[in-house]
Amino acid sequence: MVNLKNFDLNLLRVLNALLEDPSTVRAGERLGLSQPAVSAALGRLRTSLGDDLFFRRGKALEPTQYALTLKEELRQILERIEDLIRGSDTFDPATSDVSVRISGSDFFAELLMPKLAERLQFLAPKMRVHLVDLVPDSYVETLDRYEVDLALVPETSLPDWVEGRPVFSSSFSVIARKGHPRLKREGLSEGDVVPIDLFCDFGHVLFSPEGNSKAMGDAALAKVGRERRVVMTMPIFSGVYRAVAESDLIALLPTALAHHVANAAGLRVYRAPMPVPTAQLCMIWHRRYSASASHSWIRDQIADLLSSLDEKPTAP
Repeated sequence: MVNLKNFDLNLLRVLNALLEDPSTVRAGERLGLSQPAVSAALGRLRTSLGDDLFFRRGKALEPTQYALTLKEELRQILERIEDLIRGSDTFDPATSDVSVRISGSDFFAELLMPKLAERLQFLAPKMRVHLVDLVPDSYVETLDRYEVDLALVPETSLPDWVEGRPVFSSSFSVIARKGHPRLKREGLSEGDVVPIDLFCDFGHVLFSPEGNSKAMGDAALAKVGRERRVVMTMPIFSGVYRAVAESDLIALLPTALAHHVANAAGLRVYRAPMPVPTAQLCMIWHRRYSASASHSWIRDQIADLLSSLDEKPTAP
């Protein structure tokens, strides 16, 4: 067992650099150390931790399974130490090289990440951002179990160790492929309301990471005494609209996303025949990051970019 009294904590910086880029030469360049010094530090780490940590595979270094289990936690600990030492007034996005992991659906790959990339290119060119998949049925636990810095999720109740803020509300629209024969026969133009009998008769594609066959649209239909036929579910929004684009199925899609992809995907956007409540989307994070200057800064950037998507509820 490692005795912290005798353990050189500077070795953790070496381990973190090697986990980020498994090369003693490049890790040394990042830390301002020589390659022999990094190799010597790796030898001390192996002795202290009782694991090889890295092994040779050809000319490259590859981390052991134990080393991989340390990677994300170690990165976050070192970032928190940096924030603690520098203080909230010393954070400089122009020079920061922190990494941020954001959990969210592919909605955000389409409507957030390109704008965020453009902004970071000018304001924080060294910052690294990773968008990772939401974990079905475990949006909140994602923050703790999967070491995610932020999650972009539908509004939900939060435990006391999680903080959050609303970022935008989204309405829903009906999408169908361009030239859909039944909609054409009905004389419907883009933007028209799809008659409820027709809406319920169509087969629907549903976005559901969990594979559920009902969602907000079904609850909205139930309020007017109707139901629809969900014939396919998809764990990603792009799967939903691509299935619609290649078939006579229809779907409810967040309005902003529907209009964003319509032309490229060969879709037309219509209005639903029943009132569908807007969905409130929130940004949530572990309270351990609330006072972090870098975390607060990236939260503000994301909230600002997503505010342009905010929609007021409208009647169909």
